[in-house]
Amino acid sequence: MERLNFHLIEKKWQSHFAKKNLQRKDGTKFYCLEMFPYPSGKIHMGHVRNYTIGDVIARYKFLNGYDVLHPMGWDSFGLPAENASKLNNLHPKEWTKKNIETMKSQLKLLGLSIDWSLEISTCDKLYYKHQQELFIDFYNNGFISKKETYVNWDPVEKTVLANEQVINGRGWRSNALVERKKLSQWFFNITKLSSELLEDLTKLNGWPEKVKTMQANWIGKSKGCELDFSIVSEKENIAVFTTRPDTIFGASFIALSADHPLSKKYADNSEFIKFKKACDKTGTTEEAIANAEKIGFKTTLEVIHPFIKDKKLPVYFANFVLMDYGTGAIFGCPAHDQRDFDFAKKYNLEIICVVSENGEDKNLNEAYTGPGKMINSQFLNGLNFSDAKERIINEIEKKKIGKGKTLFRLKDWGVSRQRYWGCPIPMIYLKDGSVVPVEKSELPIELPNDIDLNSKGNPLDVHPSWKHTVHKATGEKATRETDTLDTFVDSSWYFLRFCSPQHSTSPFDEKKVNQWMPVDQYIGGIEHAILHLLYSRFFTKAISVCNNKINISEPFKNLFTQGMVCHESYKDENGNWLYPEEIMKINSNEAIKKSDKTKVVVGQPESMSKSKKNTVDPELMISQYGADAVRWFILSDSPPEKDIRWSDTGVSSANKFLQKVWNLNCSICNKKDLPSNSKIESEFVSKVEEYIYKIDNSINNFRFNVSIAQFYELYKLFNKYFEKEISNDVLKGSMIKIMKLMIPFVPHLAHESLEILNCKNVEIWPKINKFIKLEKIKMVIQVNGKTRDVVDIKKDLSEEEIFKITMNETKAKKFLKGKKINKRIFVKNKIVNYLIKI
Repeated sequence: MERLNFHLIEKKWQSHFAKKNLQRKDGTKFYCLEMFPYPSGKIHMGHVRNYTIGDVIARYKFLNGYDVLHPMGWDSFGLPAENASKLNNLHPKEWTKKNIETMKSQLKLLGLSIDWSLEISTCDKLYYKHQQELFIDFYNNGFISKKETYVNWDPVEKTVLANEQVINGRGWRSNALVERKKLSQWFFNITKLSSELLEDLTKLNGWPEKVKTMQANWIGKSKGCELDFSIVSEKENIAVFTTRPDTIFGASFIALSADHPLSKKYADNSEFIKFKKACDKTGTTEEAIANAEKIGFKTTLEVIHPFIKDKKLPVYFANFVLMDYGTGAIFGCPAHDQRDFDFAKKYNLEIICVVSENGEDKNLNEAYTGPGKMINSQFLNGLNFSDAKERIINEIEKKKIGKGKTLFRLKDWGVSRQRYWGCPIPMIYLKDGSVVPVEKSELPIELPNDIDLNSKGNPLDVHPSWKHTVHKATGEKATRETDTLDTFVDSSWYFLRFCSPQHSTSPFDEKKVNQWMPVDQYIGGIEHAILHLLYSRFFTKAISVCNNKINISEPFKNLFTQGMVCHESYKDENGNWLYPEEIMKINSNEAIKKSDKTKVVVGQPESMSKSKKNTVDPELMISQYGADAVRWFILSDSPPEKDIRWSDTGVSSANKFLQKVWNLNCSICNKKDLPSNSKIESEFVSKVEEYIYKIDNSINNFRFNVSIAQFYELYKLFNKYFEKEISNDVLKGSMIKIMKLMIPFVPHLAHESLEILNCKNVEIWPKINKFIKLEKIKMVIQVNGKTRDVVDIKKDLSEEEIFKITMNETKAKKFLKGKKINKRIFVKNKIVNYLIKI
């Protein structure tokens, strides 16, 4: 059989796909969207996986009669472009434009069903003009404010970071230790919608529970109370918010934020000044504070314990208390809070156990934070901690020294960034010190092209003319805001703009937004579970408040978080990272450097990263094996939500299999017709229909690897029946159905095959026989090696599908409920063994 030239047919069909979108007339709408890419210069395998998954779903829905919106754009502002411009002596606009052209051409090689007529770029003034308009609307509706506060300062990038952009106390891009810095900043008042953002998570049935839990924890609703402590010999009180008022009898000190109003008493104290400078070396996030060494400054103040007669508590300033949570003051209960425990140990303060698991008092080596009954707590003794919490709040309110209160962990979102390459903030400062929005008729406020990126600080701040302007309403001289917006603002509403990207009079056409939104299927990485997804939810809700013509409250109906693409990492003997093409494998665990034959250290497979050089160039793989082979492998190796280990051998095998599929198509087209046997034909058709049902079902459930496994079985089935008494019409008709099923996975090969099979209605999905009785098997369900049930289930179910059945329909569920499963041992169609800790 003549070997198929994949590159030739891919070039042919890429041209076809480029002219076509997935819009139908009068079809049910389906909006499929993958996460916005940053134009870094080259696509990577993470992009390939993300967009191939989206392409499967978009094509599948289109073939099933849906009117599909499948757009693409570029998250093109940001500090990396600014830094690259300095290195390459190229303007950020030119650097970004060049990268977009490169990445766009690479994505087109994959044969994606993207409608490029909808393309947008956030650094395009037509996009950020409308973003500035939204900013003004938000400001006028109370969703934006400017305030002086301590912020997370990245000393390397020399810019402010939102709490969500600080990971383990370090900048999310630079990895530098973040510091505290007091600045006047613009904030999106996301806390105004804390309750809605938390409560509406229950409506997101199409989101992974893990993501919803992460967001709920970040929003962090805390029920507790505010309690006043009287300062000895003073008329003032210290108001404290606590989520654990039940531990009041274990209080041994009061801790204040270094920015608490009482800090003014010590403004001239040299030791306090030294202490405060040390606090500034710590960021403002809870993670940074939790990991920092606990330090304090003891004041001359004491407070009266509200329930223990004649007991006084010392007052400290402490670096682990934040001014923007609660009242900026806590009571320290060292026995039941680890930060308080560490602080008490350092400053030799009392540690009084008031909650005990078994009712016994004991010396603690660390804070006990679990449940139990109250001890050493007077009228609370013997109560469980939740009942004690309710009782003590009642007593506090009865004594009129406080009241029950609910707070949220979520902070307002600081969006000011001290850099050039970002969306200009459309605000101006007047002579009297007031700040007002520019008039919308002046939009867009454009960035100047003549910029010195090597200047110290914010380049816009030192530009000779850009910041000088006039207040249109009064004709008075004014000064522009020189900070630009955090790039997460750019990606918090792009899904709305895609609905009408050419709309010029407002950020979007309300009719189009109400037609297409919410996004039916959103695909992106778990790493944006808090950042991008939370901000997008906030924007959608805020826009609905500002614009009564928009009737959506959530941006993404269904969310799928794909796994990472992983590869071994390599280091030479000096610890320098090496690219895969620089090494030669001796065996699975050993390798040498090609250039000098020296030993290479082979690391475990981990997420592909440019910094570790464990990347594979998709364009190289496509040129070597074809786009369809790359798509086939990236979907076949594991479930799409799991990490995948890259394998050149796997792509090569995919290419070989697709060649076999092509050869089979050619064989069917050239086959000499044989007399048919109705019984054999019926048997064959029945088996094909069963596979069609399974593949359709697995696509619907995002089990693309299962779909591909079924295609391998189908290939065997066709070969088995090829020489049997089956008419060519039946063989060809069945093959047409199978190639239609393959369109979402390998569109180039599938379309070429359908063309030689003379298929006239390519864009119609095969009819699914939903009354097929799938073969059933007996599945053994074990817990720690003991059989707890044997169930009759459909053949070829996945491990996750069987887990759901186990937890809902089997006798084994009572042995697993509430237990942590350490490991699953799964043998397909035979047995699953859940290993738990007894």
